[in-house]
Amino acid sequence: MKNQDSILIFGSSGQIGKSLIRKFTKNNYKVIAVTRSIHRKGYQIKTQSNYGYLELEEIDSFSKEKILNLMRKSSICINLIGILYEKKENYFNLIHSELPSLLSKVAFESSLKQFIHLSALGIESASDSNYAQSKLSGEKKVRQNFPDAVILKPSIVYSVDDNFTTNFMSLLSMLPVMPLYYGGKTKFTPIHVSDLANIIFEIIQKKIIGETIECIGPEVISFKELILKILKSINKRRLLFPLPLPLAKINAKLFEFMPKPLITLDQLKLLKYDNVVSKKYKTNFDLEMKANKKFEEEISRYSFNWTSGGQFSKKKIDNFN
Repeated sequence: MKNQDSILIFGSSGQIGKSLIRKFTKNNYKVIAVTRSIHRKGYQIKTQSNYGYLELEEIDSFSKEKILNLMRKSSICINLIGILYEKKENYFNLIHSELPSLLSKVAFESSLKQFIHLSALGIESASDSNYAQSKLSGEKKVRQNFPDAVILKPSIVYSVDDNFTTNFMSLLSMLPVMPLYYGGKTKFTPIHVSDLANIIFEIIQKKIIGETIECIGPEVISFKELILKILKSINKRRLLFPLPLPLAKINAKLFEFMPKPLITLDQLKLLKYDNVVSKKYKTNFDLEMKANKKFEEEISRYSFNWTSGGQFSKKKIDNFN
């Protein structure tokens, strides 16, 4: 018999998944967390939950039969699976389009109460980005397969477990200079992972269906301002310079050889477009779901990991203007 309080999470080992596990199990929801490797990820996931409210499921391939067996034990499914770069050809399409299509189809066939799919903000105009186009394709297929699905389009999601602020903190700790792509003018509306988790929790609590929601934080911040705030937080000065596009492409191509590239050619294309509300959809603020955590305040809670002398070192730099 299906447990009406069970929430099935695909992509449970990432920063959003772990934050959701904390939120839901704390509020007495049973969570079924799907991972491709219990041995590598299981311990990290287990530490996030209240005892007795978490079930770990390992899945090595996303066959319809395996997914169906998981959904039979659930009433709500949340798909968080996504990648920032592809190491194999057509992998964006597989992860961002084909997989959400399969999950949403099985969820509909299983008569789940809610299906929540995580997409991305600011991708409608990025016709030259494979990442953006695969995400848009996934949104379309999810809506076709599960008309009442909730599609979330967050801006940059940040926390101590992210791959954005922490990468820049590491890079800025080592390099004397930092290139500014497109002059550092691209705008973002970063949202803290706990605010996004609260939004998803409220969507389930309020039984919201059929919406596409742009999830944003309380501030609009340019790329240059983001870098300056990170520098201030780690107590360092660096030379920031606008990088001409031909050199930026070479720079991105070199980064692609890294195991976890800071930026790829596809991400460089995406950086041309502002990551702000499109006004085509409702935002979390429109639905009275606040996200009040401010970028500079929140990164200061973990930036000491990249500061010389650690958490209790004396701040030497107060003004980066």
